[in-house]
Amino acid sequence: QVQLVESGGGSVQAGESLTLSCTASTFITSIDCMAWFRQAPGKERKKVTTIRADSGYTWYVDSVQGRFTISRDNAKNTMYLQMNTLKPEDTAMYYCAADFAPGGCRFRSYDYFGQGTQVTVSS
Repeated sequence: QVQLVESGGGSVQAGESLTLSCTASTFITSIDCMAWFRQAPGKERKKVTTIRADSGYTWYVDSVQGRFTISRDNAKNTMYLQMNTLKPEDTAMYYCAADFAPGGCRFRSYDYFGQGTQVTVSS
């Protein structure tokens, strides 16, 4: 079991950057997969990017590829999402997620979520 706490959201103009953080209550080296999801108003929550603990392998949804970077600092038990060149369509509540089961990170369901942090991008 793990508790996840996100931070770093805010309101920015299009083209600006934000970095989100997700701090876990346990050693993230024990977490097989971590991910960022987002949920826009009136829409379902969707997976944005994932990262594996062992290989550091990452995956991104096409709409953020080249603009967002996921990373993790094992010493701080923290995962990050660097978001550059933000667009109004990136506006959403962003959630970090974790799962301990072995296997691929992209298609699995995630058991643990944080409370979310709001990102608002205005044009």
